[in-house]
Amino acid sequence: MKISVIAGQVGARVVGDPEMELFGIAPLDSATGRDLAFLANPKYREAARISGAGAILVSEGESLPGRTLLVCKDPYVAFARAIGLFHKPREFKPGVHPTAILGERCEVAPDAHVGPYAVLGDATRVGAGSVIEAGCVLGRGCEIGEHCRLFPRVVLYEGTILGNRVILHAGVVIGSDGFGYAQEAGRHVKIPQIGRAVVESDVEIGANTTVDRGAIEETRIGEGTKVDNLVQVAHNVRIGPRCLLVAQVGISGSTVLGEDVIFAGQSGAVGHIRIGDRARVGAKSAVTKDVPDGGFVTGHPAQEHRLWLRERALTGRLEELFRRLKRLEESLAGSPSKESPQ
Repeated sequence: MKISVIAGQVGARVVGDPEMELFGIAPLDSATGRDLAFLANPKYREAARISGAGAILVSEGESLPGRTLLVCKDPYVAFARAIGLFHKPREFKPGVHPTAILGERCEVAPDAHVGPYAVLGDATRVGAGSVIEAGCVLGRGCEIGEHCRLFPRVVLYEGTILGNRVILHAGVVIGSDGFGYAQEAGRHVKIPQIGRAVVESDVEIGANTTVDRGAIEETRIGEGTKVDNLVQVAHNVRIGPRCLLVAQVGISGSTVLGEDVIFAGQSGAVGHIRIGDRARVGAKSAVTKDVPDGGFVTGHPAQEHRLWLRERALTGRLEELFRRLKRLEESLAGSPSKESPQ
């Protein structure tokens, strides 16, 4: 593919030979003259300078003399789009595989794909262009929007709703019962979970993540949110649009996340709190109270990030401070008292 064509597709301008042909994508350290690479972090500038790549995506103002460059606003975003030019997504043949089982009153769009051994419950609907891969199980009354993709072994409990262009990776479970029990004479009495789970459009959920149904109403994941592998979203949780939940995050029941919230890896939140718009939660942090809009919290329990940094700095000096305090005590113990006779 000519560099000029790539530039037009990713929104870049060419510095160098626009007629050069490229045939693939590769990292800076392994790219050949047939490959496109990218430079997004200045610390890799030397690697870019000596790279064998035929062309390099760079940001405005970057200079690599003698190299063919595709200059753009954000080389990382442009690189993501360039990958799609060389690696087209797999295409699925429309229709229902002979081994799939469809319940009564199921509606599958003519151009949708239902793979081997998939099971669709009664009154489930699959929208145009959607793909249900092998071994998926969709309960009664599920609704799948247009151009969704469910990788193998996805399970949707009854009544689950997906918007358009939702991607669910292998092993995702949506709509399972929330963890709700009452106590009676030392026994755990199950509280029936009769709500539903709703995943809005353009959401992607990673492998083996679970999203519980609402206890009475619904659990909802907002438009454009991206959820990593091995995440737990409990019943009645409301996640706003464009949030990011990284691996092994856990959100307890009835907690609300605003817009553009980020939970870093292995962090979590207790139930019945609100995480404000654009809030950030650091890795391995435990949020136990509300976080304001724009807040950045870290630690266990989580606190304002700058305070956490100060405390960590002091913790690193504890041994030194202890020694100084010990010397001061010894010095005072050896000094005569001001009240003692001279």
